[in-house]
Amino acid sequence: MTKKDSSTPRIKKAWPTKRAMEQVYAMQLWGSNHSDFYSGEGSHLSNIVDPYLEAVKVFLKSFKIPLVVCDLGCGDFNVGWELVTYTRKYIAVDIVADLIAHNKEKYKEENLEFHCLDLAVDQLPPGEIAIVRQVLQHLSNTEIQQILKKLSHFKYVLLTEHLPKGDFLPNTDIISGQGTRLKKGSGVNLLAVPFYFKVKTAEHLCAVTLKSGNGVIVTTLYTVF
Repeated sequence: MTKKDSSTPRIKKAWPTKRAMEQVYAMQLWGSNHSDFYSGEGSHLSNIVDPYLEAVKVFLKSFKIPLVVCDLGCGDFNVGWELVTYTRKYIAVDIVADLIAHNKEKYKEENLEFHCLDLAVDQLPPGEIAIVRQVLQHLSNTEIQQILKKLSHFKYVLLTEHLPKGDFLPNTDIISGQGTRLKKGSGVNLLAVPFYFKVKTAEHLCAVTLKSGNGVIVTTLYTVF
């Protein structure tokens, strides 16, 4: 048996997320709004977006020296664009290359930059706070665990998840894609099994109960060790 050459570069593990998210935008699976790139009602409906922006702006404005923000899974940037002015630097990341190219053309500010990265595979840009808005809900538990290793390097993690109303069994596994755990009556809880994400504090920032009765969108601010 031939001994493995330790000098051979390791090949990064491929996840299904990239292709799935490219398909979401190519086929407009989350709807359309007279644009080739639309991240769904959760990024556009005022009853969902406005309470979120209000809460996050209050947090960002509480710092004497504005924070460096990494928006991980920035989507069509309809939401993130409203926060740029309250930051020292805003780094917006998404996995879909065409989407990032579109955002670069549409949104321009001196303290704003865009990167096309796979959160589970690639090294993330340095920052003080990671904004992860309705991203993990689309990912498998294994992929979430890969991302959590990197989120532990931020001082703050601002997490938004679409959850079932009332009590539910958290973190039922799914295949990464356009869907979420809601169909299984589940949602992401980073503090529960199998993740046990270590944090100093967890502060509830806002929650929006959807009129359709299809759950609640919850935003939590974690201060990380």
